[in-house]
Amino acid sequence: MSSQNTPYLKEHYEKVVAPELQKTLGYKNIFQIPRIEKVVLNVGVSALLDKSVMEESVKNLGLIAGQQPIKTLATKSISNFKLREGMPVGCKVTLRGPRMWDFLFRLIAVALPSIRDFRGIPTKLDGQGNYSLGVTDITIFPEISVDSIKRQSGLDICIVTTAKTDKEGAELLKLLGMPFRKREQTEETTASSEEESAA
Repeated sequence: MSSQNTPYLKEHYEKVVAPELQKTLGYKNIFQIPRIEKVVLNVGVSALLDKSVMEESVKNLGLIAGQQPIKTLATKSISNFKLREGMPVGCKVTLRGPRMWDFLFRLIAVALPSIRDFRGIPTKLDGQGNYSLGVTDITIFPEISVDSIKRQSGLDICIVTTAKTDKEGAELLKLLGMPFRKREQTEETTASSEEESAA
């Protein structure tokens, strides 16, 4: 594939991020270098709402992802919530390859910075090198028109990496341009330095 067809962020990863990770984290084999494996986008919708709300969510998620989402169904019945097994409760899409890189670039460079009074995102990962982020308003994505939204909805984003630790995953995302909060980065660096001194 020529560089003209390669997503910008993937090219940045191959030329800048991967060599930097190998240098700073001391990998001897290039296959040890952590990479982004997939990105999962999920929207939850109350089963009690009108069917048009679900259809709107599917449409909007498709516009954001550039790929047709699938509906997620309830796995069990909960009488208190008037929920029956098999009822649609949301939609999701799994991105890999060029669409994954394209989405990440738009998320980092366009969507997140457009949040009002944006000061960065939390740095906490899941303990296995993966990162989850909740977006409360999908209109931060340029594909979504504010006028077309009948009901405001949020979006859950899960970035799955091949990193074995949170430190590796965080370093990968930081080098890709993920806008983490600086205060938390400083606190984590200080804490890790104190732990090393104690050891």
